[in-house]
Amino acid sequence: MDIKKTHDIGTLGPAMKGQKVTVGGWVEDLRELGKLSFITLRDVTGVSQIVVAGPENLLQVKDLSKQSVVLVTGAVQESKARDFTFEIKAEKIEILSRAIHPLPIDPLGRLESGIDNRLNARALDLRNQKTASIFKIRHNVLLCIRKVISDNGFLEVNTPKIIGSASEGGANLFSLKYFDKQAYLAQSPQLYKEQLTLGLERIFEISSFYRAEKSHTVRHLTEFTSVDIESAFMDYTDVMEILEKLIVAVFDHVEKNCAEDIKNLGIELKKPQAPFERVTYKQAIEELGKQGLPLAFGDDLLDSHLRKLGEIHPGFYFLTDWPLKLKPFYIHEKEDDPIVSKSFDLQYGYLELSSGGRRLHDPVKIKARLVEQGLDPMQFEDHLKAFDWGMPPHSGWGLGLDRLMAVLTQIDNVREVVLYPRDPERLFP
Repeated sequence: MDIKKTHDIGTLGPAMKGQKVTVGGWVEDLRELGKLSFITLRDVTGVSQIVVAGPENLLQVKDLSKQSVVLVTGAVQESKARDFTFEIKAEKIEILSRAIHPLPIDPLGRLESGIDNRLNARALDLRNQKTASIFKIRHNVLLCIRKVISDNGFLEVNTPKIIGSASEGGANLFSLKYFDKQAYLAQSPQLYKEQLTLGLERIFEISSFYRAEKSHTVRHLTEFTSVDIESAFMDYTDVMEILEKLIVAVFDHVEKNCAEDIKNLGIELKKPQAPFERVTYKQAIEELGKQGLPLAFGDDLLDSHLRKLGEIHPGFYFLTDWPLKLKPFYIHEKEDDPIVSKSFDLQYGYLELSSGGRRLHDPVKIKARLVEQGLDPMQFEDHLKAFDWGMPPHSGWGLGLDRLMAVLTQIDNVREVVLYPRDPERLFP
């Protein structure tokens, strides 16, 4: 059986009138009208009407179930149908796979399904054009991210996801047996990417990471995709500018390349303007105090605080210069104010999208900070060795791709923008 297509449906048009083509896809609709049947056939690129005539072909499609996969050979012709500019008059129809009904969900969306049912049948859910558009946009976002970061002189790397020690102090790690040793799933590439600046200077990684957080919210996942960069000879303000440039470029790219997908989602793209607002931690707690939410310097910002700040600063903004004690051991202090760190979070309203800063490169200071935070420097021995080999000053950030996608597509639940999301309750499919 020949299963090859000569064309994707999206490449066809009325200008190809009379041309013989072979297309393949799934049956969205089937209508019988006298001595003719009409199939609405869709593939990932587009949709076409198939006109079926002749006793053999009509018998072939008589009991064909919707969502079945067929291969159609025929000639392109003009269409009188309101929804199609062309159609294909079928000469030969091959049924490659029959869909068994009832289906777990209606991929056309005529019967609404809850998010859990849709995730349970995710592969079928991708035949829904709204769902498919999310992941076409995600593909374009990744293309843009790689180009922008690469154009800034960064090399893409891959760091281990099975690690032998707790990379950032041991909180929220998945543990597993690695033969006869204790191992963990990496919650970030932080320590590896710092080490890599020693020889490669500017590096980035786009990969899955893991956090054993029992958070049942619409913005948390246990497996998430992170975009990370690290650069030697850059301060935290330098990498903030790269992040800002990246966000603007992503929105521009999606606007130019995903018009049909934006339309399918029924949204109007909210393009950000650079430069993003910079709000210091000190300014933030002053603003919260005026809103009846008093905080002392050094208090962490809770979700309720961030939601109020999001009302004051809608859209993208940087929250900078956090107290040093609230940041991980590897964050650098400000030279003129050592209780403040050279750090930032990128916020979209209340939602944290990215965290970053200048890193410590002095091994004496790093060991002191580890002890201050109740961590054992011996557990970080392999990491600390690299700092004795001539470690350059460096800065970087990690950006949550899934949360960025939720903002971009204006979808509240982050599970919608992940193909097979993992949360505390979901391990299948």
